[in-house]
Amino acid sequence: MKGYVFHGPGQSAWEEVPDPGIKEPTDAIVRVDAVSVCGTDLHILGGDVPDVPPGTVLGHEAVGEIVEAGGDVRTVQPGDRVLVSCITACGRCRHCRAGRYGQCRGGGGWILGHLIDGTQAEYVRVPYADLSVHPLPGTISDEDAVLLADVFPTAYEVGVQLGCVCPGDTVVVVGAGPIGLAAIITARLFAPERVVAVDASAARLGFARELGADAVAEAGEDPGQLVADLTDGAGADVVIEAVGRPETFELCTRMVGAGGHVANVGVHGGPATLHLEDLWSRNITLTTGLVDTRSTPTLLRMAVAGRLPGGRLITHTFPLGRMQEAYDVFGNAAETGALKVVLGGERREVVPAYAA
Repeated sequence: MKGYVFHGPGQSAWEEVPDPGIKEPTDAIVRVDAVSVCGTDLHILGGDVPDVPPGTVLGHEAVGEIVEAGGDVRTVQPGDRVLVSCITACGRCRHCRAGRYGQCRGGGGWILGHLIDGTQAEYVRVPYADLSVHPLPGTISDEDAVLLADVFPTAYEVGVQLGCVCPGDTVVVVGAGPIGLAAIITARLFAPERVVAVDASAARLGFARELGADAVAEAGEDPGQLVADLTDGAGADVVIEAVGRPETFELCTRMVGAGGHVANVGVHGGPATLHLEDLWSRNITLTTGLVDTRSTPTLLRMAVAGRLPGGRLITHTFPLGRMQEAYDVFGNAAETGALKVVLGGERREVVPAYAA
């Protein structure tokens, strides 16, 4: 088969690789019908994730069809259309039993496209299939479903839930890429008073307004002053960092109000300064996290019900074989306007959902 292979920082190629096979009775082999490129993949190519071995097929988000299942797999079978989660869960270790699948110590966690071959290929082996793939109803398209592999669970769990968004809050989202936009969408489920989006791109801020931001600020226009004006100087209740740069992290800590939460979602490839000399006395809560995907079943039900406008985040689609072009478009988002790029084969017909 073919897959998109990481050969070291700045080196990758769409090339022939061995077909995956069942290694453990809990494995499943999935034919990939739709796959997306994530900002984390760019971090890997940039050398920010040094534990990815050269020769690894990248990717951790996909929708596809089960073509083979190990003897211990009980929840899916060949022919089932499934969502492949970005997180693999053994279901038995102490972290999995507590719902912290991202921290799995039984051979799971974030392994696809990281420690083992991932989803940016024609086929992928998924360990612990019973907890790591989700059967999909025919009422959701591949394109909408693939955003539930990582984007929406990450924004919701690491941003909105760990940030403790509550009714009446002022929520600031720094970074209006796919994760930031998904954070805006899911934050609004908790009825905040206002959501403010911050980004360097006017086009992305336009998307943020369309998807529910009440106010926007370009990064160079002193967003901290806008937040102060909107809150009578109190600062934001929740600030979600969705970029992964030292300057955006420090901006978040400047905009949060006393007693507030800073939820860091961005992938950081280097150190950022934590100004405890300013924060120690202000009762600030800072959270970080790797997504657990425990919310995926709930988000899937919401997507099927039309409560998550996921497809609006997709700006470019490609056939699977044009992986390098998709990376070029996604990696040059400032010029191309890309948000989320999705690759796949022919589109499946979506079965309409009728009210009973």
